[in-house]
Amino acid sequence: MKSAATLLAAVVALLCASGARADGDAILGIWKTEPDEYGYAHVEISEANGKYHGQIVWLSEPEYPPDDEEGMGGQPKADRNNPDPDLRTLPIVGLKLIKSFEFAGKDQWKRGTVYDPKDGKTYKCVIKLQGDGTLKVRGYVGISLFGRTTRWTRPDNEDD
Repeated sequence: MKSAATLLAAVVALLCASGARADGDAILGIWKTEPDEYGYAHVEISEANGKYHGQIVWLSEPEYPPDDEEGMGGQPKADRNNPDPDLRTLPIVGLKLIKSFEFAGKDQWKRGTVYDPKDGKTYKCVIKLQGDGTLKVRGYVGISLFGRTTRWTRPDNEDD
């Protein structure tokens, strides 16, 4: 009887863990960032060892404009605002944008960071999956009161 109870408890724990995992995996896949003066990006979110990460896989404007102030017109965009001079030539496509998020339940991912290539800074971040299927991505300094929120959507097609 004792072994049956132990087996039942193990099965229930496994089912609960896999249910939580499935909810956490709702964030996986390709997301379209909000457009700004630089266009927009597609970010692919994946999971590794229980942590969620995202990298830029596509840019709407992948090259610098011909009149680029730093003379890089026509060249692929690079992480030129990175605080580490050795990383400033790395391409934006492939850049790891969000790192180390943990699923916190209730459609939220916390304890991760978001990197902003426009200013070369990394911010604490919280991500929340909204009822309409969008992601609310809030990067902040210190407490989330001091931050900025963007909304990401699923692209309609591969050209979106």
